[in-house]
Amino acid sequence: MRGAAILADIGGTNARFALLRDGRITARRRVRVADFPNVDAAMADYLARLRGVPLPLRMAVAAAGPISGGMVRLTNSPWRISAGALRDAFRLRDVTLVNDFAAVAWAVPHLTAAHTMTVGGGRAQRGAPVAILGPGTGLGVAGMIPGPSGPHVLVTEGGHVTMAPADARESAILAHLRTRFGHVSAERVLSGDGLVNLVQAIAVLDGQAAGAHTPDAIAEHALAGTSPSCVAALAAFCAMLGTMASNLALTLGARGGVYIAGGIVPRFVNYLAASAFRSRFEGKGRFSAYLSAIPTRVIVYDDLAFLGLRAMLQRRKGG
Repeated sequence: MRGAAILADIGGTNARFALLRDGRITARRRVRVADFPNVDAAMADYLARLRGVPLPLRMAVAAAGPISGGMVRLTNSPWRISAGALRDAFRLRDVTLVNDFAAVAWAVPHLTAAHTMTVGGGRAQRGAPVAILGPGTGLGVAGMIPGPSGPHVLVTEGGHVTMAPADARESAILAHLRTRFGHVSAERVLSGDGLVNLVQAIAVLDGQAAGAHTPDAIAEHALAGTSPSCVAALAAFCAMLGTMASNLALTLGARGGVYIAGGIVPRFVNYLAASAFRSRFEGKGRFSAYLSAIPTRVIVYDDLAFLGLRAMLQRRKGG
């Protein structure tokens, strides 16, 4: 059972479980967070489906929220997760609890060319910092910083920085959203709910019908060109994502590349490539040349958090 573990990737919408044994990730299962009152119930449901399978005594959990004292309250869900409580409830020897984007960052060095799609030009510098951001239920942000004994993951809550406008149109959109939220973070526009916020704001500003009320429907109408407000919302989403990505690249000095994760962008990578994303990413005046040399890549690999959790466990003594 050396190196074996239960893996969990807990987000605001979905909870995913798997088994790690002999380096292989198996027995994957995804459930909706809203279908269970807490993580213990979801975990018990998963284990009940593995009857007859020898279970590991270790667990690694990636959770979408800030970790403090071995506990986390999910940012976009009422679930609270405690490493100690999970250990006691399921008689585990060890539970590792990390931020979900820490796991994503640990996965990045293990990605292959088949796991990513490049948008724009640039070439990664070896040994340079890497930036990761991912619109999903929320907006995750992390960094990977090189060090003499190996890379270090920088865990952040960068999705909650104040979103900055790049032109008068975005100023009007964000001003409208401030009347609703007060503080308009990047997550308020660069997430599933953020896409809904954008289409609603644009519909009000342009005197149009919103046309759709879910992220999937907005993307579908935008790609089909069947709703002007949805078309404008997805275009704004991609441009603002370029702004956020370039701000992060400059902040971290991410000459090793910027990676876009999360469940939203992989659904329209070709649209992103044709959008204002990359021009907005590079459009930083005196630092345009600096940014044009940095590659931006969309991660299109489903088991990203599991890959990162496996890498973390393997780094630990005895993993």
